[in-house]
Amino acid sequence: MARSHATGDASRMAFVVSRSLYNTARHGAMRTLNERSQCTVIAQSIDTNNDMTTGFARRVIAWTYVLSGVTASNPRQASRATPPASEHADAAHATGSPGRGPTLWLAVSLSMGSAIALGLARFSYALLLPPMKSDLGWSFAQAGAMNTANALGYLLGALAFPRLSRRWSAGTLFVGGCMATAMLMAITGVLSDTGALLVQRVATGIASAFIFVSGGVLAARLATSRPRDAGLVLGLYYGGTGWGIVASALLVPVSLTSFTVVHRAHDWQMAWFALAVACVALSLVAGRAARRIDRQHVIHTGTGDATAAAPRATPMLRYAFALAGYGLFGVGYIGYMTFIIALLRNGGMSEGVVTGFYLLLGVATIVSARIWSKLLDRMRGGQALALLNALLALATLMPAIVAHPVVAFASGVLFGATFLSAVASTTAFVRHNLPAAHWGRGISAFTIVFAFGQIVGPTVIGLVSDGVGLERGLIYSACLLAAGAVLAVLQTSLPQTPIR
Repeated sequence: MARSHATGDASRMAFVVSRSLYNTARHGAMRTLNERSQCTVIAQSIDTNNDMTTGFARRVIAWTYVLSGVTASNPRQASRATPPASEHADAAHATGSPGRGPTLWLAVSLSMGSAIALGLARFSYALLLPPMKSDLGWSFAQAGAMNTANALGYLLGALAFPRLSRRWSAGTLFVGGCMATAMLMAITGVLSDTGALLVQRVATGIASAFIFVSGGVLAARLATSRPRDAGLVLGLYYGGTGWGIVASALLVPVSLTSFTVVHRAHDWQMAWFALAVACVALSLVAGRAARRIDRQHVIHTGTGDATAAAPRATPMLRYAFALAGYGLFGVGYIGYMTFIIALLRNGGMSEGVVTGFYLLLGVATIVSARIWSKLLDRMRGGQALALLNALLALATLMPAIVAHPVVAFASGVLFGATFLSAVASTTAFVRHNLPAAHWGRGISAFTIVFAFGQIVGPTVIGLVSDGVGLERGLIYSACLLAAGAVLAVLQTSLPQTPIR
């Protein structure tokens, strides 16, 4: 009954949104979440890159947008705040909503921000790791530390976002993050000291977090204007990561080969300049979309009582298996994304094969948005995360035991089509099992274990690779992912709490 009642809420969301301004006085008192929890959800909503679950996406979109509005406690931001999206509360109303085509185009344009934040700023490093390691005399542990630094910066940026969003709008933070990322990528092109590069990677991670977090907020706003296409809007935005991977796969090899005639001391620096130019170009597209959404999709608020009692928080021990499985996912997946290119090149594969592999991985990431939506909507326990972890373990193991281009391509397609959906599965778990008032607390817990996994993973797998080889390092990554699958499958669904 609770499930069918929640589904009914989804179908009524479009009507509630369109009439909310006129029904403010008619509805009962508003119920709000704790501000800190709300801000936390915004930060994580951004790291849950692919929540494409169609069964509950429509009613969750307005709620996610509510969280963005809460951060606008400053009077200058008050016009963008919104009340919770529940059956007994006022819903957000987006003004000046464009038609379906313009809305989807805005989502695609905005997705260039996620292409910058993850595809170019983080995952492009896998292509540059081999030449940088060779030129600078790094060990694999030192090379992995660069992605550890980036993950640390991302965590710091996500934690800082709620406070900053009280002063500046999501659009302003988005554009600022794009500009800062482009500048920091260019700065990498003049650095060669390991310590300086580590600092740069931390700073880039912080700027990337501003893009990804604020972009998720803007995508949620945009989705409120097209409730029927809410899942597609989010899928287009988060799928932009794949475009960044594809751009990296094309730009880095060309830069490394084309600029050898310059005879620079560090030829890999030219690739960072090329990536910076790509960041600037994509920033122009994404920034324009962000400003338009910030201007057109203004959410108006009413006033209400925020003192309604919330259900008692679910102890985290009750979903400890899911948390542990997700933490191991963070360690295992980032090991693959950091060292897979080095493994393929050490295996004697040509530049064309490596480029083709990364292109396929990026394309698979782009089209993965809808593949797992029904699974995430149907499975209430840890089964979805368990299945995705198991598939990722297989994808990671394949190139480590068989050095063949066909196997590498199959691994890239499977990995690209799966890894972002593992992130989304934890958000699905929280929304299925916890009361809405405690979604922020649950998502925050998953954010923390994931962040620590990403921070630990590159260095640990790098140390293993230094000792026993890259193949063994990826085998260890696969084992961690498999262990995460075992832990996740032990996670049962929690007693259902009706979602209003």
